[in-house]
Amino acid sequence: MKLYFNPRSRATIAKWLLDEAGAKYELVPIDLGKREHKTPEYLKINPAGKLPALVDGAARVFEGPAICIYVADKYPEANLAPKIGAPERGRYLSLLVYATAQVEPSVGDHLMKQQTAPQRGWTDYESMLNAVESELGDGPWLFGDWFTAADVMLGSMFIWMRIQGAKTGRATIDAYVDRLMARPKGLKVG
Repeated sequence: MKLYFNPRSRATIAKWLLDEAGAKYELVPIDLGKREHKTPEYLKINPAGKLPALVDGAARVFEGPAICIYVADKYPEANLAPKIGAPERGRYLSLLVYATAQVEPSVGDHLMKQQTAPQRGWTDYESMLNAVESELGDGPWLFGDWFTAADVMLGSMFIWMRIQGAKTGRATIDAYVDRLMARPKGLKVG
């Protein structure tokens, strides 16, 4: 298994999940400054020319949520995902996608001090924080005591905020981020 990687990209999220899964993989460094992600060879792996991308034999997987689903399902012994058919599976998949479809753009708008226009397709920052707080419930993770790939995807968006020097100001979410960052295999700031 090969993860096309640059430490200043979203590929760090995929690496975090691979580490949590205990997967054996090779990092393939991609120099963004040299535009290695736009070469014809790389575009055969990810036609968008972005990171992350994962190659596992004949399988190629790109986009963070897809990689998380793929890896968590490939390594069921790591217990990072509800099994297909389990009642929790729908919520799990929704949270994986919510991380990039709603949380990431909402956080981006907030950090750039832009008002979220309703026609943009994602919710405003405060509404997103309310939804995440609701989904966390009593925690410590999105599924109570069970840490899943959904925590990697959703939590990484808030860790990225920390990297930018910001906190949410919501005690529940900020404590969640502290727990994520304390994980031995988790993303580290700095």
